[in-house]
Amino acid sequence: MGFGDLKTPGGLKVLNDFLADKSYIEGWVPSQADVAVFDAISSAPSTVLCHALRWYNHIKSFQNQKGSLPGVKKPLGQYGPAGVEDKTAADSKDDDDDMDLLGSDEEEDAEAEKLKEERIAAYAAKKSKKPTLIAKSSILLDVKPWDDETDMAKLEECVRSISMDGLLWGQSKLVPVGYGIKKLQIGCVVEDDKVGTDQLEEQITAFEDYVQSMDVAAFNKI
Repeated sequence: MGFGDLKTPGGLKVLNDFLADKSYIEGWVPSQADVAVFDAISSAPSTVLCHALRWYNHIKSFQNQKGSLPGVKKPLGQYGPAGVEDKTAADSKDDDDDMDLLGSDEEEDAEAEKLKEERIAAYAAKKSKKPTLIAKSSILLDVKPWDDETDMAKLEECVRSISMDGLLWGQSKLVPVGYGIKKLQIGCVVEDDKVGTDQLEEQITAFEDYVQSMDVAAFNKI
């Protein structure tokens, strides 16, 4: 397994092809696998490598929280497509809890391998005991239609069709605003690191046949 040398165009091409049908290196959420591969890349991929560049920019937005992402960072050669030799040198620099617990021993005898396994197991146990605090917010949105002839049931259906990791829709009601026009007032709970009001506004106002505008009526931390 591996991507080859990620500091070369060839290695980045392998990464781009690998991400053509994937959002992350492993699983469905950002993890230490993404951090390991990201740290091995010296600069952003070119625009020609659109899948790699999309992934690179997304993972870059997690740099302030990369130490808290789930999973345990493994050697780079354990990620990527099968049949590709890993040629990228491992980066020895890391943050406090993500320090290189594999050690610097070059001996490959049985005793050294056993020590590595013990360190990895201890590190995994330590990480699993750390409580993860997820910051959440309760948001109340006002979604305004174009006029009194707008199908408000369809408008609400469109809004609720928006699905994102970290977004949970709540109760809703129609509130009169005048001249026979009613707005949709709908609540939701979001995970702050995953969903923002700008994202919600962009996706809701995309239903331009029904939605004139969206405003945040209330925003409270949970």
